[in-house]
Amino acid sequence: MARITVEDCLETVGENKRFDLVHLAIERIRQHRHGEPYLVEGSNKEVVMTLREVAAEKVTFENIKGLPDAEDDAAEVVDAEDSVEEEKAA
Repeated sequence: MARITVEDCLETVGENKRFDLVHLAIERIRQHRHGEPYLVEGSNKEVVMTLREVAAEKVTFENIKGLPDAEDDAAEVVDAEDSVEEEKAA
């Protein structure tokens, strides 16, 4: 994709839902800032990469909460390490 436009994203989110698109993009950018990798190839700024994900239908309202978050992954690793240490101590 050479250029990404808001219109490309609105085709997947729904016409006249610019406000919803902003909320979706903000939530996804938060995930990226916590370490979540991009679901599309590219080397643009985070806003452009996020809009590319939306336009490619990789990120939707239906799956945004289900996409793994780096904070959740880090918490699971810590919990697993604690469990291993407890088992060794017992």
